[in-house]
Amino acid sequence: MHRPVRHSLRARSRGFTLVELLLVLVILGTLAALVLPKFTGRTEQARITAAQTQIATFGTALDAFEIDTGGYPSGRAGLQSLVIAPGDVQGWRGPYLKSDIPLDPWGRAYSYEFPGRLNPAGYDLRSSGPDGQPNTADDIVNGTSSSR
Repeated sequence: MHRPVRHSLRARSRGFTLVELLLVLVILGTLAALVLPKFTGRTEQARITAAQTQIATFGTALDAFEIDTGGYPSGRAGLQSLVIAPGDVQGWRGPYLKSDIPLDPWGRAYSYEFPGRLNPAGYDLRSSGPDGQPNTADDIVNGTSSSR
């Protein structure tokens, strides 16, 4: 008689009950609901910062192009003039970037315009930002620290 009691005690102490497992799942779900939105916001801010940094890098390359050639690339040649010598430009000493023109952090092409609408004496360089729509409030534009 003594053995069956021991066996039933061991069987009870081996695993978790359904209530205990559900409680752990509720706690993990609550923690995830609190933590995940904070990480998501950080990811979007990191993408915005990456776009601002890339635009600044383009700005340095465009300024070097302007020093060498006497002007910024025309709108039709755009940023490709930083990598491939345009046929109608004298004094090109590029490539001014180490690699091909990258996409913005959202996977879209940067927009280059010379002369610029925001910078009439220079150029406008922008990422259409998180929403992907050009000329909206979340665009990241050269010469600005915030979106325009």
